[in-house]
Amino acid sequence: MNAPLPALRPLILSLLLAPGSLLCAANWPMWRGANGDGTCTESNLPEKWSATENVVWKVKLPERGNSTPVVWGDKVFVTQAIEKEGGRLLLCFDKKTGKQLWQSGTTWKEPELTHQTNPFCSASPATDGERVIVSFASAGVFCYDMNGKELWKRTDLGRQHHIWGYGSSPVIAGDRVFLNFGPGENTVLYCFDKKSGETLWKHAEPGGASGERGGKEWLGAWNDPLLRNTGAREELLVAFSGRACAFDPAGGRELWTCAGLTPLVYNSPLYADGVMLAMCGYGGAALAVKTGGSGDVTATHRVWHLPKVQQRIGSGVIHQGRHYILTDGGFVECRDMKTGGLVFSERLRGPGPAGQNWSSLVLSADGKCYAANQGGDCFVFRASPKFELLATNPMGEKIIGSIAVSDGQLFIRGHQNLFCIGGK
Repeated sequence: MNAPLPALRPLILSLLLAPGSLLCAANWPMWRGANGDGTCTESNLPEKWSATENVVWKVKLPERGNSTPVVWGDKVFVTQAIEKEGGRLLLCFDKKTGKQLWQSGTTWKEPELTHQTNPFCSASPATDGERVIVSFASAGVFCYDMNGKELWKRTDLGRQHHIWGYGSSPVIAGDRVFLNFGPGENTVLYCFDKKSGETLWKHAEPGGASGERGGKEWLGAWNDPLLRNTGAREELLVAFSGRACAFDPAGGRELWTCAGLTPLVYNSPLYADGVMLAMCGYGGAALAVKTGGSGDVTATHRVWHLPKVQQRIGSGVIHQGRHYILTDGGFVECRDMKTGGLVFSERLRGPGPAGQNWSSLVLSADGKCYAANQGGDCFVFRASPKFELLATNPMGEKIIGSIAVSDGQLFIRGHQNLFCIGGK
């Protein structure tokens, strides 16, 4: 239920535009890029590289991490935990040289639950070129300027508590920041003023068992909201445990809800041609639903529903009416958006250790998908109904974060190093 709304100043038009329409193509300002869906407007990106070939620079990171870099102008930002010290950090690097420019952050020494495969600070930053906003889970949400000076913080949001930890990243749109703060019993969809950190509206979603107690069903939604113009209005698309839904981004009113998702939702929603796609992990469900409805639209707007799909952690991309995603078991799947039918499922094999795929796909403007797996191999394949692998690139270290694209270069965060690949 939404909290009482404070008095809001009139919304500027930029709030009501998709995030990518406001941002320079050379920037990768959030986890899934300027459009929030893994797509970019750049073509002719590097296809072949390794840990030593076509490496512009690489820099050693203090510890392992799962977050994805974001890029704006001449700066690259990465979140980083320092586990024994309780450090929750934002690191800034020079885009041209890889030199670390500064670090800012906080310390959180109280116990915080997570899984051994999911280090703290797994959420990626978000930037608009003036400020960088990061979620440090229980430690709070922090906003810094481009030189690392703290502008505001929200340390009053409460604790996050789940056996698998957290991972949802901030989403900047116009003058607002949206954040899926959860999972666990404290699951809240927030809308903040990006300049002050003030809560403009919030929606508390029923939480549930965090997994460490036996006998209870585990619940959790780790995905990021997606803002889209769906025709006559703007909708903030979200997938929660058990349902896909949409909110009015201006005031926080729930617009519609569609049942059919299972309790554990890892993948962020996607949108194309008036349809929202939502998928679960842990062998859960998937569905497509027409946007623009009102109330419970399960019977009227749900296009298709699959009660069980392959386990997956990362999110996919949509290209020319087909959806592409990586499964946890190392396969790339292609499905028809109109029917949900499987077009192909092909194994991605590399020279590194047999790797699970946890990263999310990136789609270039010329129809190529970029992927990484935990075995340290990066793959390039064509977004086509016929599977075509273009390149396999071994990096020699574990990779869980996704690939960022900026100005013809790829930025890849491994468990030991941050890489800048190819380009200008």
